[in-house]
Amino acid sequence: MQPEFWHDRWERNQIGFHLDKANAYLQRHWPAIGLEKGSRVLVPLCGKSLDLSWLAANEYEVLGVELSQTAVEQFFREHQMKPEIRPQGDFTAYKAGPITLLCGDFFKLTPADVAQCTGLYDRAAIIALPPEMREAYVRHLSHILAQGCKGLLITLDYDQSQMNGPPFSVPDAEVQRLLAPAWSVEALEEADVLDQEWKFLKGGVTRLYERAYRLSKTPRG
Repeated sequence: MQPEFWHDRWERNQIGFHLDKANAYLQRHWPAIGLEKGSRVLVPLCGKSLDLSWLAANEYEVLGVELSQTAVEQFFREHQMKPEIRPQGDFTAYKAGPITLLCGDFFKLTPADVAQCTGLYDRAAIIALPPEMREAYVRHLSHILAQGCKGLLITLDYDQSQMNGPPFSVPDAEVQRLLAPAWSVEALEEADVLDQEWKFLKGGVTRLYERAYRLSKTPRG
């Protein structure tokens, strides 16, 4: 999956993955992550998610990373914020108040870029990537984030043979396999949401589960 795919989706406004409210799992489970107010939270592949403003409203510093300049500019315009814009390494940084969005390729993030991030929120990153890119994504995430980082991960699980992604199916076994070497992974909630997702029903999917996980970057003993 090439960057052009996502640029095209945003240019054509094919953004069915964008929610018009903050994610319910984020609102329910973020307090259980145990991250202190004022901590900085990394949000990979963030789009123009309202989750960014929810985190900021709940007194967290937010560092989003997004490939699409269109998405970044729409986020600030829709929130009536005028960001300061400056180059930062391989990225263009847009900053307004507690929210900084880095426009560029996630895989070019360095440990220095995320050195202040002690939190992680992934609702739309791991499920946006096909299998080979998921492997690379988790390796890179584990490389750049420091020990002790805490986070919330939200996934989908369905029969991938019934419908193509994105969003892709990332079953529990794969979450454990990919993350367990570097992260402690605890399932917080599992919900059958098929009857709420018309796109999947229309596509012929017969089961669809969402799962929320608490993460801690501490290898399992």
